[in-house]
Order: sequence, then structure tokens, then C-alpha cells
Amino acid sequence: MRIFIIFLLFFGFNQFIYSQDQNSNITVSYSNINRIDVLKKIEASTNYRFYFQDDWFDKNVLISGDYTNKTIEEILSKVFADTELNFYINKNKIILTKNSIIYDKFGNNKTKDGNIPIFFQQYDSVKKNKTEKADPIALIGKETVDSETEFYTLSGHITDLKDEKSLADITVKVKNTAITTITNKEGFYSVKLPVGLATIEIESLLYNNTSRKIMIYSNGTLDFSIIEKINQLNEVLVKGKNSQNIRTAITGVTTIEAEGIKNIPLVLGERDVLKIALTIPGIKTAGEGSSGFNVRGGKEDQNLMLLDNGTIYNPAHLFGFFSSLNPYTINKVDIYKGGIPSEFGGRLSSVFDITSKNGNTEKFSGEGGIGPVTSNLTASIPVVKGKASLLVGGRATYSDWILKSLDDENLKNSEASFYDLFAKYTHKINKNNAVEATGYYSKDKYSITPDSLYRYSNSLVSLKWKHSFNEKNNSELNVTNSEYKFSIDYESANPESFLLKYKINETQASLKFNSEFNSKHRFTYGIASKLYKVNPGELSPNGSSSLITPMKIENEKGLESAVFFSDKFKISEKLLLDVGARYSYYLALGPSTQKIYEDGVPKTPSTVTEEKVYTNNEVINSSGGFEPRIALRYIFDESLFVKAGFDKNYQYIHLLTNNTTQSPTDTWKLSDINVKPESGLQYSLGIFKKLEYNDLELSLEGYYKTSKNILDYKVGANILLNENLETELLQGDGKAYGIELLLKKSIGRLNGWIGYTYSRTFIKLDSQFNDEKVNNGAYFPTNFDKPHDLSIVLNYKFTHRYSFSSNFVYQTGRPITYPIGKYSYNGAEYTLYSDRNKFRIPDYYRLDIGLNIEGNHKIKKLAHSFWNISVYNVLGRNNPYSIFFVTKEGQVKAYQTSIFAVPIPTITYNFKF
Repeated sequence: MRIFIIFLLFFGFNQFIYSQDQNSNITVSYSNINRIDVLKKIEASTNYRFYFQDDWFDKNVLISGDYTNKTIEEILSKVFADTELNFYINKNKIILTKNSIIYDKFGNNKTKDGNIPIFFQQYDSVKKNKTEKADPIALIGKETVDSETEFYTLSGHITDLKDEKSLADITVKVKNTAITTITNKEGFYSVKLPVGLATIEIESLLYNNTSRKIMIYSNGTLDFSIIEKINQLNEVLVKGKNSQNIRTAITGVTTIEAEGIKNIPLVLGERDVLKIALTIPGIKTAGEGSSGFNVRGGKEDQNLMLLDNGTIYNPAHLFGFFSSLNPYTINKVDIYKGGIPSEFGGRLSSVFDITSKNGNTEKFSGEGGIGPVTSNLTASIPVVKGKASLLVGGRATYSDWILKSLDDENLKNSEASFYDLFAKYTHKINKNNAVEATGYYSKDKYSITPDSLYRYSNSLVSLKWKHSFNEKNNSELNVTNSEYKFSIDYESANPESFLLKYKINETQASLKFNSEFNSKHRFTYGIASKLYKVNPGELSPNGSSSLITPMKIENEKGLESAVFFSDKFKISEKLLLDVGARYSYYLALGPSTQKIYEDGVPKTPSTVTEEKVYTNNEVINSSGGFEPRIALRYIFDESLFVKAGFDKNYQYIHLLTNNTTQSPTDTWKLSDINVKPESGLQYSLGIFKKLEYNDLELSLEGYYKTSKNILDYKVGANILLNENLETELLQGDGKAYGIELLLKKSIGRLNGWIGYTYSRTFIKLDSQFNDEKVNNGAYFPTNFDKPHDLSIVLNYKFTHRYSFSSNFVYQTGRPITYPIGKYSYNGAEYTLYSDRNKFRIPDYYRLDIGLNIEGNHKIKKLAHSFWNISVYNVLGRNNPYSIFFVTKEGQVKAYQTSIFAVPIPTITYNFKF
């Protein structure tokens, strides 16, 4: 078509004059037909003939029109108004062109400002370089003669060519200019360009660089699918993301890519993104093999765990040794431990935003692994080529043998098993609409004693609809449902056999909008609401001979809603301000019976003055508050910048546990008349430096946190199946502070990171009543206060196939309460204990090593393999998990329990096809 047009222009057709037919008026009408049929209809009723390519038209787009006594120019201008098509009329021939305009006079071939039109600029460029091979030029937008705009907006979407996942933090540059931008977390970019020829360059450390020549006529889009660099898996392990840190003002953000952690030696050879999180400064756990996380001094229940926007209440398998998430289905985890974006709420300490992979829409593929304890397999199935895919994965264990080798006698005589299932369907309906559906289920069962069987499970369903209004505005609608439940099946010869059940269910809906208002302001805003339903416990007899009296604790219900807004305000090239606001509102709902206690005396069953009865969905109590989020980033130069932030959060749901670590049988309690919501403030400051030597990145962050109404318990509290639970609870104030240092090297033969945290965490439980005071109402260390925490993760690459990895961890021992003496009272002898958490167990340290062997790198082979040979706790350190005390022959003796007291070797085989 281009050759034909040039032929017309340069070999004598420039002197054509319009025929009488062109100036005559015609009448035509059409309804709900495509544009090609419109042109055929005009041809059938006139002498005009059209010349075009069929693939220029979207035959699914239908239009309607009714024109009486109009010129052909008026009609065609309406027909092609929303397209990139122009037209040139030569007597009864009408030539269509895509993007550009045909000029019929060489003598008048300049625009209003005296410049040569774009079409001739393009032709002249090709003519001058006719001996060279010209790159294909992408035509963007539609050229118009009377346009007075000098700059137009080019926008687009950048994805991974393999699995079509959106790529954030990809640099988009215009060659030989200062114009540059970075894709947002959804993979979209937008730049303003002058009219004419340009070259767009895509750059990334993780993906191959690419470029494309364009001719921009008006606003338009250009998408890129780029290829992952072959060395990413071996060299990029964990990214604090320097590019993301520069792009955002929020402090304390860490991203863990699931594909980049396969080299790190972990217990029993299982690839685990959540265990890797424990090597990041500011993130701890109470002990080895423990579930739950303590982030910047927060309790385990103060972390919001999200899988594709749905809540996971217990992210642990096998007593906390493994996470309940299949590593082969996870794409990445964004961890917010500093400033939490305004779209997230309901927790005080952190958000673990876990995103699953998208399936391959082009071909069938998969990966899996076989280890000493678990095996898993994940497959990706194209459903509609290029548009829709299904990703399915499953994992199961055969772990009983490993329990027999543990030092703890209770665990040695136990049995345990688990499995989890995952499925995700993605469908790109068109360029403006896409849907995703995720389903997840995990189940554990274990038996510590022969007569008791414990079961617990997570289930989740998530639906997402993404809609793009235009290149600057998009929305996301999410609907999720998640459930966690456990049961204890106790069956013995005595008449006390029972079955205990617990369940919490959460349904959430949220609508979020993103709007790039202009080059300085990018807005995020929306609404969210979630409904909690809790069955706190139900006891029933197990078997016909059981004498257990059935018992059911009254159900709880609550509705938590919020509106949120944030503005990323680019004040200058150096200064970025992120201002956010969230207002949350919580309603405790019936049916319920709430106990009212006498004022001025401790809460006990005997001080109940009234029992209020509330009907279904009747409001029992309401609470809420304003949650400001403020962050700023200032860049001194490309290698040095600082961040500061402040945020406030409310939490309306509480975890009830009187164990040192989180347990599968811990329960959740909603705020009501007698239990207040928790609230917290955090101040943070960080400095980030990229060192020229060896691509090192250094970050130093400090924080200070205060919190109110933190939940704790009286000594000897009974929290399970307690109808007067509030009489056992204490609520107090907390404070935490710390400094986090991270030195990271992401590329090269030697890569990895060193993370160090110094932090302190305290709680104060004070009251006017002595039996509600702890340590005389003074601040004391929490169960998870570990001042010193050091992690060193290193990987050395010998060749493309062989590498060596190591992981070293050191932590201060956690606090513990010791017996310090004995006393007699009324003729009986009692043990005297120290102040709560006055002493500490011995310090913890561990060294793991691993050898990684990749299969050959032939492209055409059935599957690509990867072997990991590792030794966990290679030094055989007998780290204490807990210390307990037993009175024997009148003496109190201390005993230590350890989980892994010997080196644990592991061989794991992974494959990808």
C-alpha cells in the first residue's frame, strides 16, 4: 500500500482536481453494521470505489448513521472519527490510509508553522538511508492537517513475553532526549512526545533491552513484550528494589521474587518465599519452626497476609516448618513493613501482598519438585491462545519419617501430613478488560498423642476484574472469600472423648481506581468492606459412651469498611510526596449477648450487672478512625536518596493465644463492648545509597512505633471455650524502636545480602486493680523481643550450571520467665516466679550450606532440571526452642527443647518443562 501511495504522489497524480461527483451530495443510512459493510453500502448506491486493507478494521465494532444530502467528505469524516484511518478522494476513487495523510500538492506541502509534513519527513528519511536495512516503524495515532498540538501522549503496557505478567519498574526512554519514565506496578507507562519520528528504548536489569522506532501523529498506545535475561534466576535473589525505592516514597518496602530464591538453602530443601522473608531486616519469628511473623515489634496477628487480595489466616504447614503456599504458583511477595499504602488496612504492623503467577497463554508448560518431605507439580494450560490460561498446582507431604528424628519426645512419637491445591484462571477479554479467578485450599492433620487428632484448613476464592478506561485511568474490582477452621478429635477409653470445632470466615469486596491526573499527580482511591463471621468454639461428645456435655460459644459477627485516597505528588524531579488517607469504620453486629460489668471493680463472672441481647445484624458497638499515611522521598543524586514516613492504623480483630508462638489452635476475637480496637503509630526514616564498587546497595532505616489496646492475658488464662473470655483478657500499651541495615549485591558471580537489625519491643499492662497489672504496671519486653538479629545470605556462581549458597543466622535469645524461689502459704509450698520475661533463653545461631546444579542449557529438551544439595544447621547447633521447669524431689529443674539439634542433609530435584 505504501509503494502504491508513493507511486501516486511522484508519478503524475499530484495534478488531479476533484470531480463534480466529489462536490455532489448523497444520502445514506445504516444501523449496527461494521465499517467495511458501510463502505460497501456507499459503493452500492454511488460511483465511489474504496481501496484499503481488510485488517485495518475491527469487524466486531458496529456503528450506525443516517445522513441526508451530505457530501462524501462529511460522511467519511464521521465514519472514521474514532479510528486511525484517513482518506484521499481522487475523482470516484477513495484511497484509505492508516495514520498518515496523502498530500496532493508538492508546492503546498508545508504545515501552518512552515514545517514539512510528517509524511514527507518519513519518506525523506527512508530515501536517504535506502542502502541500509530500515527497522519497521510503528505508526501511532492519526495525522490531521489542522492540529495545533506539538506534543502527544504515548502510553502502553509492558509484559513478560513468556507468561504475560505485568512488569513494574521497567525504564522507558526516548532515544537522544531527556524524556524517560518507569512503568507502574501494573506495568503501564505514559510519556509525552513531540510530533514526528522517535525511538522508544526499553531497559531493565532483569530483562533484555529492546527498542522500537515510531512515527507519532497523535495520542496512541504501544505495548511491549520483553524477554527475561537468562541469568536472572541465579543472580537476582531478593530485591529491596532500588528502582522501586526510587519510584516510590514509601519506606520499608521489600519485594521477594519467587523465581530468585531457589539457590538459598532452607530446612528440608523446600523453596519458601515466607521463610526467606525472615532474612530481611525487621522481620522475625519467635523460634525455629514457628508460624507467624513479628514485623518491627508487632504481634503475629498484626500482619495482613493476602493471596491475590484474599486473606490467609494461617500461612503455615507442619508446625510452621513450611508455609502453606505452593512456591511454584507464587510470582512475588511485596512486604510493606514501614508505610502501608492507604488501600490496605485492618492490621498494625505489615502487609504481605502475595501475587500468584499467571498461566502461559501460548503453550502447555509446568514445573515441579521432588524432595525428602514434599513433592509438588504445577501446570499451565492455554485455554484461549493468546488470551486465556489456567494454572493448577498441588503439593503433598510424606513427612512422618522426619518427625521420628526430632529431639522433642512429643514430636518424635507424633505423625503429620498436609496438602494444598491451587488454581488460577486468567482471561484478557480485550485491551481494556481482563478477569482473574483464584481458588486455594490447604489442609493439615497431625497427632501429637495417640488419642488426639488435630486438623486445620485454609480455603480462599478470589475474583478480580481489571478495566482500563484509557491510558491514564483504570480500575480494579475484587471480591474474595476466605475461611480458616480447625478441629480437635479426642477419642479414648475414658468417658471424656470430645470433638471441638472452630471457624472464621471473611468476605470482602473492594473497588480501586488509579488515575494519572497529570505529570505531577497520580491518584489512587476507592472503597472496601469486609464481613467477619466467627464461630469461637463448639464442643460435642465423641462417641456414644462420652459423657461430655455439648457446649457452643456464641457466634460473633463484624463489618469493617473503609474509604481510601492517596496522591503521589511529584513536587520536582528530586522531591516526591505520597500523601494518603484512610477512614475505617467498624460495626460489631448481632445476634449476640453482651455482658455489662460493674464499674470500678475487676471484670469477673460475679461483677456482671446486665446481659444485653442483640438481634441479627443489630449494631452492638461501633468504632473507627482516621488513618493518615504520609511519606516523602528526596533524591540527592542517582545514587543517594532519603525517605521519611508516618502512618496510623486501626485493627479490629485480635488473635487469642497463650503460647509463645502462634499455634494452629489459636482463635480470633472481634472487637465488641468489652474488647477495644487496637491502634498504632509509626515514624520511619531511611537513607539509601548505591555504591559504585561492585554494584552494592546500602540502606539504613530507623523506626519508632507506639500502640494502644494491645491484647494480652492474665497468668493461667483459659481462652478456649470460655463464656467469660473478657475476664481473662488484658489490654495495654506497646512501644518498639529499631535500626535496620541491609547491604545487598544483586549481580555478579558473588551475590546476596547482609541484613542486621537492632530492635526493642515492650508492652505495659497497667490497671487500678492489682490482678490486672503485670510487672507492677511498668514496660517489659514482649515474648518476641530479640535485640540483635543478623542474617547473611550469599551465593557464589562457579559456572552457569554450578553455584554454592550459604545462609547464616544469629539472634538474641527471646525473653522467658524463670522460677526464682519457693514460699509457703497456709501450709502449702508454692513456686515463686520472676517478673514476666525478665530472663532470656540462650542465643540462637545457625549455618546452612547448599550446592546447586543446573541441567544443561539446551533449548530443545523435554525438561530443564535443577538439583539442590543442602545441609541445614551444618554446625549441629543445639538451639533451644523452649525451656520448661519440672519439680523433682523438691527441686525445680530446667529442661531445654530443641527442634533440629543435628545437621539435616537434603537433596531436592526440581524440573521445568
